[in-house]
Amino acid sequence: MSACIVGWAHTPFGKHTEEDVESLITQVSRGALEDAQLSASDVDEVVLGTFNEGFSPQGFPASLILQADEGLRFKPAVRVENACATGSAAIHHGLRAIESGQARMVLVVGVEKMTALPGPEIGNTLLKAAYLKEEGDIRGGFAGVFAHICDLYYQRHGHQGDALAGIAAKNHANGVHNPLAQIRKDLGYDFCRTLSDKNPSVVGNLKRTDCSLVSDGAAAIVLADEETARTMKRAVRFKAATQVSDYLPMSKRDIIRFEGCTKAWQQALQKAGVTLDDLSFVETHDCFTIAELIEYEAMGLTPPGQGFRALEEGWVYPDGKLPVNLSGGLKAKGHPVGATGVSMHVLSAMQLTGAAAPEIQLANPKMAGIYNMGGAAVASYVSILEPLI
Repeated sequence: MSACIVGWAHTPFGKHTEEDVESLITQVSRGALEDAQLSASDVDEVVLGTFNEGFSPQGFPASLILQADEGLRFKPAVRVENACATGSAAIHHGLRAIESGQARMVLVVGVEKMTALPGPEIGNTLLKAAYLKEEGDIRGGFAGVFAHICDLYYQRHGHQGDALAGIAAKNHANGVHNPLAQIRKDLGYDFCRTLSDKNPSVVGNLKRTDCSLVSDGAAAIVLADEETARTMKRAVRFKAATQVSDYLPMSKRDIIRFEGCTKAWQQALQKAGVTLDDLSFVETHDCFTIAELIEYEAMGLTPPGQGFRALEEGWVYPDGKLPVNLSGGLKAKGHPVGATGVSMHVLSAMQLTGAAAPEIQLANPKMAGIYNMGGAAVASYVSILEPLI
């Protein structure tokens, strides 16, 4: 039994001083139900994705969704977590509930409130997604993890500063047109390429423009079985949804190959019976620009070490053969960790139903690919989506 997205909601990402986890959750829960034209009583199960790990003092957050509507009271509710892929983990939990026949309608929410902590504590909290026994002393927190990956990539394939700047500039240019994005400013290639007071080094070869943003925000989707979805005003079907997990220690892997990403893409494309050439666009996990570069290679867009070609040939730009991160990506849109995977599915569903912002809306897109990553290519989720009706 296939599952479909039949409704959604999404807060702007950024610094929400007046909001807490509860208010963000209730806002998108109500919004998604309203968008799907459903009442809370229609929901069979509720799934919440949030990383937390100290971002919010409130524990046991799953039942906070019930605050959105009294009709959700006594519905089964659970919280899941899988680092930066937490949102996709929540979606997969909902998909399994529908595919098993245990639920007909599932409300899935992803949320994170990150900005209330001081900067150093934010870094320490995010670093919990690394293998602390070996990686806990890396300078710069999680940015330091990806700076290390960047160094290793450069050692093997040569310096790629031009490519990283191209990715940052592309995503910021796309983000200008996304009203939900945290930064809506076209920074330009030269600014992203040049070390400056406004674009300083964060760690090693990673500048500020190479790093995703600390964000607050939430996103929600309503999932329905395909039979029910065909009666709805609009629906986007999961043609495939796959997950691969790899070792947590970087020392146990060839860390610049993102092998889990490759396997997740291969499994998803095979399950869907399609190739990359069939996709109209991709939303991929650009927590750092080096991640997006390696993901071009891991998904099979270019051979290893040649990710730069995707930019040089223009393939990943809005008018290219496979636009990547039309939303602005994590780089411009923001990266509230638990909300990111759900956000990627919302933005892709909007594209596929012609509901994206006019400046980033593609003409008649047929199929979307989504890659959401937890940790340094530890948890890899790929979804292939297509319009149902």
